[in-house]
Amino acid sequence: MAPEAQNVQIDGRRLRITNLDKVVYPETGTTKGEIIAYYTAIAPHILPLLDGRPVTRKRWVEGVGTTDHPADSFFTKQLEPGAPSWIPRHEIRHSDGPKEYPLVEDVPTLVWLAQVAAIELHVPQWRFAPDGLPGRPDRLVLDLDPGPGVGLAQCAEVARIARGLLTGIGLEPVPVTSGSKGIHLYAALPGHQTSDEISAVVKEIARLIETEHPDLATSTMAKAARGGKVFLDWSQNNGKKTTISPYSMRGRAQPWVAAPRTWDELDDPDLAQLDFATVLERAKSGLDPIAPLRTEHAPWVQSTHPTASVDESPARRGDAPRHRPRIAGAASAPASAAPASVSPMLAENGTPAIARGLSSPSWVEVKWDGIRAIGTWSDGRMLLHARSGTDITGRYPELTADGAPFLPVGDAIVDGEIVAFDRQGRPSFSLLQNRMHLTRPREIEREVVRTPIVYMVFDLLRLDGHDLSSMPLSQRRTLLEEVVSDLAAPMQVPPVFDDVDAALAASDEFGLEGVVVKDPASRYRAGQRSPAWLKLKHTRMQEVVIVGVRPGKGDREGTFGSLLLAVPDSGRLRYVGRVGTGFTDRMLRDLLARLAPLRVDSAPLDGVPAVDASDALWVEPELVGEVEFANWTPDGVLRHSRWRGLRPDKSPDEVVVES
Repeated sequence: MAPEAQNVQIDGRRLRITNLDKVVYPETGTTKGEIIAYYTAIAPHILPLLDGRPVTRKRWVEGVGTTDHPADSFFTKQLEPGAPSWIPRHEIRHSDGPKEYPLVEDVPTLVWLAQVAAIELHVPQWRFAPDGLPGRPDRLVLDLDPGPGVGLAQCAEVARIARGLLTGIGLEPVPVTSGSKGIHLYAALPGHQTSDEISAVVKEIARLIETEHPDLATSTMAKAARGGKVFLDWSQNNGKKTTISPYSMRGRAQPWVAAPRTWDELDDPDLAQLDFATVLERAKSGLDPIAPLRTEHAPWVQSTHPTASVDESPARRGDAPRHRPRIAGAASAPASAAPASVSPMLAENGTPAIARGLSSPSWVEVKWDGIRAIGTWSDGRMLLHARSGTDITGRYPELTADGAPFLPVGDAIVDGEIVAFDRQGRPSFSLLQNRMHLTRPREIEREVVRTPIVYMVFDLLRLDGHDLSSMPLSQRRTLLEEVVSDLAAPMQVPPVFDDVDAALAASDEFGLEGVVVKDPASRYRAGQRSPAWLKLKHTRMQEVVIVGVRPGKGDREGTFGSLLLAVPDSGRLRYVGRVGTGFTDRMLRDLLARLAPLRVDSAPLDGVPAVDASDALWVEPELVGEVEFANWTPDGVLRHSRWRGLRPDKSPDEVVVES
């Protein structure tokens, strides 16, 4: 038995290796020592494919588990603390700060990664340029992912179709059985086009295959459309995404490898994934199908056509298929038009009794105490608009800037709520106030760290050019979960509950604002308030228009004591009282700065009681805020109101009296 720990010398580097006998793959008994031995032996083949690329690792600290009980794993980008200083590294800036990625250039680094259970090695299709920035891709990849009921044989059939299209534009693809379920096709590029341009080309190829072979393949990201078909995932070419490297082991129940294959092998009806021992035997015999991707130059045929186009398919004329996409450089490939933002659908106030009657079982969601936001995804970037239509994209870089979640679709429109959570994990509207009005990049960058947010996405209105608003909510939700399922915070799909009373009681227990009950058959009615969605609140809330302030005294001297409030009523403003509690020092300063330019000499409304108007300083009624309160007095004044915060996403004419 090997000792528990040992120090070894590998190519002049000293490493401490532990637990070589630890079983990592329980179903085969494969040990950590065997994994290290594999990566050491396969190094001449995998290192040239990793060289110059930032390596994201997938780690299984406690082993991979079994088919029935797979073990937990996690992705990591930042080089682990305590990594040897001799491992080269390169920084990439993300929205949550810079991260140092390891560069895997030698055997000792491979061995160290295996030692820390980094079984899978994932890389982008580009290498770092001489200036240290991400370069242009030197290869493309098309991921053939089998849907339910599909095996490798059908993936191989689709791979051969794709090969015809790729060779038609001067590329020589190499198949790689992924070590998981499907097949990856790689082709070398000269590095002249950007990642976005290459993505557009591969997306066009995927759509060509789908059009000509709808019974075999689909380029639709929704899992519901993949039954019996091969999903053509073109999105792996996005510069922010990574793919398992050829020759990397996989964390499946079997010690499979992302194994380069010959085209003749794909004709085998018994085609299967290969394990690490078989891959090593092939490598030792000199078989290395992916060697062409290590050449410095690759063919690239370009025509003079200004856009990607397709010859009329001879298959439609009854001849043998001869699809020939003509691509005038990837830069000319057509980009999808950015879908326009929409106004969100709104809920009416309701009661538990009415809500229980919407459907059986009920469809209940948490009422998130945040800012409603419509997210528009197009060309690999998210744009955010508030309910009023205001562009708030720049205020939430963790959702919109480099390193933000990447949706694996061409275009989409989602609806959700941007939420900040307190230390107890509860939504906090007051914390969100630190973020919602910022416009200066430095302030935003600081608050990204101090006040992190989550985008709770609960509806999908558009997907890959298709308007989903007439589709029932239950179906939109299924598609939404498939689009967002693999994303991590700060973008999540919140849960749905089926018991109104239980959900309402739980939300009250956890100090939440309330719930929203929806009819699962409801269509999305943009910009409308619908009885198909009902909000049930524990605390009464009211949006209000600020019409004046009363000067502060004592501790508030130099700021203000209370705000004077109004609501629109029959075309004019109606006074509803004042609010003097719920303000932080920061809120006081911010409100003063915002209200000072709005000062006017006379009251912008009638009916303010003399006691409130006596020392009031009046302002133009432009700013909207929100208060919580106990109830309305008989004469329509807010009782026991408490300030919650500004609502920069609302305009005065949008304020309505909550029943």
